[in-house]
Amino acid sequence: MRVEAAPGGVSAEPYDDEIAHQVSWLLGAPLDLEEFWAWAAAEPVLAALRDPLAAYRPPLVPDRWEMLVTSITAQQVSLHSACAVRSRLIERFGIRHGEAWAFPTRERIAQAPESAIRAVGFSTRKAEYVTGLARSELDLDALERLSDAEVVEAITAQRGLGRWTADWFLARALGRPAAWPAGDLGVRKAVSFFYGSGRELDETEVREMGERFGPWRNIACHMLLAGARLHG
Repeated sequence: MRVEAAPGGVSAEPYDDEIAHQVSWLLGAPLDLEEFWAWAAAEPVLAALRDPLAAYRPPLVPDRWEMLVTSITAQQVSLHSACAVRSRLIERFGIRHGEAWAFPTRERIAQAPESAIRAVGFSTRKAEYVTGLARSELDLDALERLSDAEVVEAITAQRGLGRWTADWFLARALGRPAAWPAGDLGVRKAVSFFYGSGRELDETEVREMGERFGPWRNIACHMLLAGARLHG
């Protein structure tokens, strides 16, 4: 599939209803940015970010299984290391389509021995987490019908998945408006930069800070992260 910029949006080839859904999710279409920026006009920090970020659409994740595996690879390692391990996992267990690889299916990983997962660079514990998740009874589609609190409970009940993963899952895999990944280091640094008055806020303070954004926490989180990058 090829996606290109086009007048008023994007063009996709080939195109059908499923592709339209996937592309709209990747482009963050479910997030109501127009209403968000209207609300943000009364929030000085966010209002100042409107012009430089006017063309920015926070991307969402259409594949919930892939996001959970990705979160496991990212635990306590650098982004570079996590990406390298994921690439090897994809090339070992995924299917190649020309220049791209399909992410390994849950069924494929469930059938793989833990030793094969370790062979691509996973630690023993992370290999256990990934295969355990693949073989679990967690219904990823059913999570969409649960409340935010119930989603957090369901995800954190899985071995190797904590609140950090659950919060980002709410934000990017489900697009929940009130998601607020306060435990994320990048989020804490961004919130501290704009609201910390020169000091770094802890997770509890950042979580409490989220209340000021009400039902716009998810988009505000993405805009503060992007805004912090603009400031270096």
